Amino acid sequence: MRSAAIAGILCLPVLSLVALLGAVAHSADAPKAQVMLVATYHFANPGKDIHNVEAADVLSARRQKEIVDIAQGLARFEPTRVAVEWPRDLADERYAKYIAGELPESRNEVVQLGFRLAQARHLPQVDGIDVDGEFPFEAVEHWAGAHGRHLEIEHLMSMARAEVDKISALQQEGTIGAVLRYINAPQSIERNHSFYPALLTMGSGTDQPGVALLAAWQTRNLAICARLLQIARPGQRIVALYGQGHVYLLQQCLREQPSIELIDARGFL
Repeated sequence: MRSAAIAGILCLPVLSLVALLGAVAHSADAPKAQVMLVATYHFANPGKDIHNVEAADVLSARRQKEIVDIAQGLARFEPTRVAVEWPRDLADERYAKYIAGELPESRNEVVQLGFRLAQARHLPQVDGIDVDGEFPFEAVEHWAGAHGRHLEIEHLMSMARAEVDKISALQQEGTIGAVLRYINAPQSIERNHSFYPALLTMGSGTDQPGVALLAAWQTRNLAICARLLQIARPGQRIVALYGQGHVYLLQQCLREQPSIELIDARGFL
């Protein structure tokens, strides 16, 4: 009888099973952890994405004042933890040096925003929750080219390029805070994500490069979300700073958790 009952639970649809397990894990009496996902762009121009924002020098006096203003705005949320787009070991090592005044000058948004905010809140650590992952886009491009669909890829790329150019222009014309308010708007987050679903049509039969790319991307973001959930405790207030491309899936993951309340970052930027 017990085996049959367990088998019945395991036969539930995956989302139902996840919801059931989440409800079991979260007591109705426990306050939810509040999580504010802050979509960012890369301040240091690392050039790791397909298209990259041309970031202004954040170490200039003007941009430093803007970053201080952003950090002060985020501090109004009174975060009890700050999570960033670095692996745990790297975040631990460099935040300790930052607090000690021993970290070399850095343009990285993790340092400029994450570390600055955590220090202002007197937090003993910054949580690095990033994980590496594959992004097999070349296989998608090759399949599209071989099947006469390269123009569809070019269209998607042009849309992504236009959005990056828009962000670059906003940054040159205004403040970093204005850029962050723009990229944290739901419409902007959805536009960024819209690049991915169309790739599911890139494939046929057993050759499915679009599926492989989306599976890899989903896997990485689920692993990030898992690490965020694993540090969350009832009643905590967590600011998580992440590249805009991740935010749609991270929001989706967090919304499925009964123990989490998502907070709109725009009210603090």
